[in-house]
Amino acid sequence: MTNIPPSLDFPEISPDRLTGLLEFLQSAEQLKDTLRSGTTASGRPESTAEHSWRLALMVLLFEQELKNIDLLKLLKLTLVHDLGEAISGDVPAPFQTPGDNRQERERQDFLTLCAPLPADMAEELLSLWDEYAAAETAEARIAKAFDKLETMLQHVLMPRQESSFYAFNLGYGVDRTYCSALTRQIRAKVDGLTRALMEDAGRESA
Repeated sequence: MTNIPPSLDFPEISPDRLTGLLEFLQSAEQLKDTLRSGTTASGRPESTAEHSWRLALMVLLFEQELKNIDLLKLLKLTLVHDLGEAISGDVPAPFQTPGDNRQERERQDFLTLCAPLPADMAEELLSLWDEYAAAETAEARIAKAFDKLETMLQHVLMPRQESSFYAFNLGYGVDRTYCSALTRQIRAKVDGLTRALMEDAGRESA
């Protein structure tokens, strides 16, 4: 006879709430097909979903160093911050310009994505998105710093690029990544890897 463990104390929810949560989850799946300008180490285009996953993993790995940070809030921010790209896609950093209303467009896309959700959940996710965009809380500032650092770490894993690619990365996100001694230390390490690749690329093109 099969020994079935006792049921956990999680009651059913209303059918409408269940439908809304699952509809949002299915729509968010588009993030798996939303491609970024970078690639994986093998040269395959990287998706925004993959970036968000590794960003959340990065937060988890540095948990012991992130003193006085609400880790659950920080993880939520990393998972939510790029969800609007599921609709309109990613705009590579070199093509972003001041005054292009990109943030407002992404917010509107995020609102569209959240439409099926129950009101309380939609409000919570929008609050997280707005907190990340404002970058005023400690959690949002760390999320933005790690977002830049994860991107830079991915860039040094990519197949060899032109020297100008690495030169751009050395100036990428400096304002965000200098927010703490820890992020500056990580930045210095990544910049060292980037400079080595840039020097190699320069020798190869000489």
